[in-house]
Amino acid sequence: MALVVAAVLALWGVDFQIYPVDPWHELGRLGWGLLTPAWYDLSSLMWALLHTVAFALLAVAVAAPLGLLLAMLFHWRAVRLCCAAVRSVHEVFWGLIFMQLYGISPLTGLLAILVPFTGVFAKVFAEIFQQQDFDTVHTVGLTAGRLKRYCYTLIPQSWPALLSYTRYRFECALRSSAILGFIGLPTLGFHLETAFKQGDYSEAGALLWAFLMLIATIRFWLRRWLLVPYLLLALWVLPATVGFDGGGSLWRFVSEDIWPKALLEQDWNGLLNWWVALWHGQIWPGLWQTLLLTQIALVLTGVVVLLAYPLASRSLAGPVVRWPGRFLLLVLRSTPEMVLAFVFLLLLGPSGLPVVLALALHNGGLIAFLVANASDEEFRSRLRRPDDPASLKRYAYLETPRRFPALLAFLFYRWEVILRESAIMGILGVATLGFYIDSAFEEIRYDRAFLLIVVTALLNMLVDAVSRRLRGASVRME
Repeated sequence: MALVVAAVLALWGVDFQIYPVDPWHELGRLGWGLLTPAWYDLSSLMWALLHTVAFALLAVAVAAPLGLLLAMLFHWRAVRLCCAAVRSVHEVFWGLIFMQLYGISPLTGLLAILVPFTGVFAKVFAEIFQQQDFDTVHTVGLTAGRLKRYCYTLIPQSWPALLSYTRYRFECALRSSAILGFIGLPTLGFHLETAFKQGDYSEAGALLWAFLMLIATIRFWLRRWLLVPYLLLALWVLPATVGFDGGGSLWRFVSEDIWPKALLEQDWNGLLNWWVALWHGQIWPGLWQTLLLTQIALVLTGVVVLLAYPLASRSLAGPVVRWPGRFLLLVLRSTPEMVLAFVFLLLLGPSGLPVVLALALHNGGLIAFLVANASDEEFRSRLRRPDDPASLKRYAYLETPRRFPALLAFLFYRWEVILRESAIMGILGVATLGFYIDSAFEEIRYDRAFLLIVVTALLNMLVDAVSRRLRGASVRME
């Protein structure tokens, strides 16, 4: 209830004005483009798809083993803090950082996904290990090292869950790879942004359908025995590498460029003035808008879940409704938030409304998909009683109360993700923290960009800590 009240209060501080005179005309053109997809250069479409998959596959192939190693060391506070820090910075921000060092190159794309995903893998793998039976650890002997205990007991127990989560993160990596095109990398996002800006909605429709088909068919083409050929092919199809000068620019970047001049010159009064001006002019306004949009999007996500999951649940919907409902959830969870926000910005103008709608629809579609699957599993295994309610009563008095604790847990888990996505929406022109970060990079003011990214990371870590406590409370409700 407190979250709902906070979201209602946040409505007063966000600009939700619709700027275009006739958004329905633009929406009609967009709908017609989706119904009449057309791509005149199939080779460029195939290369965009290959680049998108290559960045995602190679990044996950490196991040998953690194995350597994860090998960074994997750009892160390330093490891937990480092993992929290790297995963709190969005892939787009990492891309902007590495782009200053390596330009628009494969290394930029790979590191932008690999670095935060390593932190995510470490956290989730450690949580999976904690859920296992630790009594089996003693079977390998008291003198066995930590690595041997993990290799012979916890990893074999956890293997199905580890594989399942890795597959899910690969789907996330595909979305991350696609949106890196919005900052210049040659993935699907680059061509999508170009098509939308030119008003070529048929071309944009072809790209969206191609990406949805890529996500929907993962289970068919991502086979274990094909991983080695896929990885070799991914290395081969990467775009041309921009040369690196041997480390001079990297050292200059980390030792000089990201620190304010006043700090390097030990001008403490100048440093204070720099900080105060940045706080009042960029940090606080961006922080406030990011928090407001996040809170509204979080509550609206819950509303979307409550409305959408019955459409895909076997216990609440028949085949005529369920299959279109599942397709709708596939579209919502597969389309990156930034792509949805970009479309809504074209239709509704530059305000907070496109951001909130994009975040709520994507995250609501994802959580509704998970809730519907959980409902289906219980429906198949549970004995039905003759007096079980049906229709709307079943939804209100049986299914939703059963699903609600898990729904809250999923919602709190996505809270941090929604915050990170709210921040990067500034790249599209909305005045969140990402707007000021992108502007700082464009003005080659790396000291400002670095501080703003640190503020964003600290805010994410704070929200993550709060959401963990709330998730624990929601789990105890079950």
